[in-house]
Amino acid sequence: MRRSPDRAGARLRRFTAAERAVHHATAVLMLACLVTAALLYLPALATLVGRRELVKTVHVWCGFGLPVPILLGFASRAFRADVRRLNRFAPSDWEWLRRRDRRAVRNGRGILPVGKFNGGQKLNAAFTLGAILVMLATGEILTFPGPWPDRWRTGATFVHDWLFLLVLVVTMGHLWEAFRDRGALTGMLTGEVDPDWAARHHAGWAAEPRERPGAAPGTDGEPGPKFMQHRR
Repeated sequence: MRRSPDRAGARLRRFTAAERAVHHATAVLMLACLVTAALLYLPALATLVGRRELVKTVHVWCGFGLPVPILLGFASRAFRADVRRLNRFAPSDWEWLRRRDRRAVRNGRGILPVGKFNGGQKLNAAFTLGAILVMLATGEILTFPGPWPDRWRTGATFVHDWLFLLVLVVTMGHLWEAFRDRGALTGMLTGEVDPDWAARHHAGWAAEPRERPGAAPGTDGEPGPKFMQHRR
């Protein structure tokens, strides 16, 4: 896609510093939980590393800390707007999930009018939030077992252990997709993306007006991300 002269060198603002901080903090805590869980539950790793009580303490504190970055993120207007985006499934999202040619490009633009987040990213966000809440609830029962009956503790152990495996698989898939798409990774690391990448992968979002007075963030017709001059 050929850029117009006034857009040469311009980049799209995709994420604010607050949004990236929430993502990075949540990612660090989640990875810490997964690594320490593996050390606790896999005998070979447990024997290799040792210091089980320290590993358990790190696991518990990171687990209880998981919701904190998300809750703090709601102080950011941009974060709240993206939460609303993630919580809304458009017809194009369902079509994106169904079609095998979902990433096809025609004339430099994606064939589907994908918004800021595609259907897969929205499902991943929903799963991650649900998993955090379930892991938090079951982890509380396992950490403070006193008030709970035996069947609750047994059920919590079963759910916690199997959900750990599922979260591990989903997280590995998320990292695989992130490292395959350098544009998406750059957007999360720097907050800015190339307009050509946006047009190919998020055509609907790239086509949003950059400024539209009176539109509230996170609603249909909200102003799209502002162009930023590339800092040299």
